[in-house]
Amino acid sequence: MIEQTAKENTPKFIFREATIEDIPQIQIVRNAVKENMLSNPNLVTDADCVEFITVRGKGWVCEIENKIVGFSIVDLIENNIWALFVDPDFDKRGIGKRLHDMMLDWYFKQTTKAVWLGTAPGTRAEKFYRTAGWREIGMHGAKEIKFEMCCEDWTRK
Repeated sequence: MIEQTAKENTPKFIFREATIEDIPQIQIVRNAVKENMLSNPNLVTDADCVEFITVRGKGWVCEIENKIVGFSIVDLIENNIWALFVDPDFDKRGIGKRLHDMMLDWYFKQTTKAVWLGTAPGTRAEKFYRTAGWREIGMHGAKEIKFEMCCEDWTRK
């Protein structure tokens, strides 16, 4: 568990591994986002979350005063970033960057295989991934840009 305080008298951001007990709050954050929204919130079930954080990979959360305000999940089977979302009320505080970095540090300790993700073009997420060093490698489906991060590029940072 990692604690980080931005300024005195402000709540601490606590970064830690996600647990099954976090899933209800993870779902709240996932459905609160303004970009990359699910067309149907029922498409990502609690059972999916359990599988991704306990079987397929691992997840991390950021909480403030026992409220989850961001999370990330990586899939080792498909070598994919399954999720990285921050509650819009907590944007631009470094939470997404910290979750991203923790996730990729862990991922590249498990494997040297490149990891990929898809995100909608013209979004803040697209800019975030480009700034973080991800390379565009084509399209994922008809509506998303496909990005990739290789181990060499990540470990050089």
